[in-house]
Amino acid sequence: MGSIAQTLRRYPNIGPVLPAMGYSEQQLRELEATIDAVDRDVVVAGTPVDLGRLVHYRHPIRQATYEPVEVGEPTLAQVLEPTIAQARSM
Repeated sequence: MGSIAQTLRRYPNIGPVLPAMGYSEQQLRELEATIDAVDRDVVVAGTPVDLGRLVHYRHPIRQATYEPVEVGEPTLAQVLEPTIAQARSM
């Protein structure tokens, strides 16, 4: 069983999203084969990695862009503060 199938079994509520959970050679080949096996007009990539440079598809890839927004607490800075303080003290 491939890593994509394992991830889909582990997260059954992911819906119609194809997870790209790693970028090893094997995972990239699995991703390429899975996308090429589906009938579609375009691939919309929501990962910050430029998949078009890593894998080759028969159909165009369009990159979705987004900006994370913090809502509530703890903030990312609050979560990372102890780790950053420890690294600075070394």
